[in-house]
Amino acid sequence: MVHPLISQNDIDAFQRDGVVLVKGLFADHVETLARGIEVNMREPGPYAAENLKDGEAGRFFDDYCNWQRIPEFEKVIRESAVARVAADLMKSQTTRLFHDHVLVKEPGTSKPTPWHQDGPYYFVEGTQNVSFWSPIDPVHEASLRCVAGSHKWEKPVLPKRWLADTSFYPDEDAYMPVPDPDAEGMTVLEWPMEPGDAVAFNYGILHGARGNESASRRRAFSVRLVGDDARYTERPGPTSPPFPGHGMTQGDPLREDWFPVIFSR
Repeated sequence: MVHPLISQNDIDAFQRDGVVLVKGLFADHVETLARGIEVNMREPGPYAAENLKDGEAGRFFDDYCNWQRIPEFEKVIRESAVARVAADLMKSQTTRLFHDHVLVKEPGTSKPTPWHQDGPYYFVEGTQNVSFWSPIDPVHEASLRCVAGSHKWEKPVLPKRWLADTSFYPDEDAYMPVPDPDAEGMTVLEWPMEPGDAVAFNYGILHGARGNESASRRRAFSVRLVGDDARYTERPGPTSPPFPGHGMTQGDPLREDWFPVIFSR
């Protein structure tokens, strides 16, 4: 049976377009996530970043890999429907946790999140994967924007460092340049969202977000999950998150003590 938060049409759309909106996925967990984000911003982890250059207005904070030290994040990941919904969307027998991610754009932050795919930054290969991006505040103009079908492109998009705008990996011929979806007439999907709604998207989906020039915050919680076919793969440069000392080699399943199975049929 498909989880009641989604339908077979949603699963078909996710498989076809690589992205779908899941209404109310974290609706019962918004306050818990808000508390976790507050802790995260007060006590940043080793990967925390401020993503504005000198002179740019506002604040764009992000941090990841904190679920093991911030109990609110682990509680939501394990107790919400996200793992089951992920398995349905991925058509997987299992759901494994990859990592969590917090992104906060304060009011007056005009800087957009650059267009990018997550997959080239990760040391994971496989088609069964999904990220969930969920706002903790109502979002109508600073929502996530996803290019439908981009997970099926022949080449991945060249990963870049957000602040320096320099390429991430040395062999640029293996990647396509970062496109301009609006100028090139691509199908960009975005939705007005209420707290607890979630956009589910494949790691290969090209996505970005507008700046937040509204008078309210835009706090978002993401969780990245993988399914049955996920395997470790070597990348030609540093990965993000780096997970130093993981000990895996090409083709290995992700180690379960670091990336636990959180749902199994």
